[in-house]
Amino acid sequence: MFRKLVILSFLVVLVLAGCGQADKKAGIKVAMVTDVGGVNDQSFNQSAWEGLQRAEKELGIKANYVESRQDADYQPNMETLLDAGNNLIWGIGFKMADAITEAGKLNPEQKYAGIDCFFNEPTPNIVGILFKEQEPSFLVGYIAGKMTKTNKVGFVGGMDFFVIHKFHYGFMAGVKYANPDAQILVQYADSFTDAAKGKAIANQMYKNGADIVYHAAGGVGDGVIEAAKEQNKFAIGVDKDQNSLAPDNVITSAMKRVDNAIFNLTEALVKGEYPGGSNVIYGLKEGGVGIAPTSSKHVPAKILEEVEDIKNKIMAGEIVPPTNPEEFANFK
Repeated sequence: MFRKLVILSFLVVLVLAGCGQADKKAGIKVAMVTDVGGVNDQSFNQSAWEGLQRAEKELGIKANYVESRQDADYQPNMETLLDAGNNLIWGIGFKMADAITEAGKLNPEQKYAGIDCFFNEPTPNIVGILFKEQEPSFLVGYIAGKMTKTNKVGFVGGMDFFVIHKFHYGFMAGVKYANPDAQILVQYADSFTDAAKGKAIANQMYKNGADIVYHAAGGVGDGVIEAAKEQNKFAIGVDKDQNSLAPDNVITSAMKRVDNAIFNLTEALVKGEYPGGSNVIYGLKEGGVGIAPTSSKHVPAKILEEVEDIKNKIMAGEIVPPTNPEEFANFK
């Protein structure tokens, strides 16, 4: 009888401990501030929100977001989420770095994290998340260089900043690696939201002979893809697999797994392993970037085999895609 009581007591303790863990997870709140592209941008912010939704489903945390309509909204939105009692507050986009830094200093007990944010001396309550965007851009550039029929391709950038430069120069290096004679048209939209401008830029590139245009421009890229559909040309998506936006025209996408990064850090928070005071970098080796799984719909199998070989060489350090004009000039 005594033995049965001991076993029963042990089982009760286990059940109560399990309930305690569940309650602890359920009490964890994580929220994000989008950049001006909004949560349904079919790209960067949407991927981030999908990562938080996955964390809510699989980890039992409570997820939320607020959208920014303009840069001036970043700081007030962070304060709103602070007042709501969130355990971790995300800022989505490199333009959020200053707001995160300031909020982190003012609220040392509050945990923050920023996507595409590098912090020179992050305080213990801040984590920066970065990606090697040049790596998947090199791969889709190689595809463009191999598949162009006109020997002319295009790149449309959003804002002229260092993060977009990694997409830009990685892509150009990939094109040249595949096809040294290919010409690359480049234009920045000075926006991440102006789809009409993206469409106009892409239409001009197609008119000038480009048959494939790659964008790294958030909502501006919606216009690039729309132009590809109307002109019956090819486009290359970014951040998410964007083939669904134009199944006959988006031949591949340079994927940036913001969703994985959001989920991974949220999981670390739940486990009590939040890596405060650091910058975390995701590349091909870490599974943080890659090309879209739908690439096989349009890209010949032989080219995809070559892409896989190049991917392995990048992970081994045999190929180092450039991130800026100087590195591109020295790339061989």
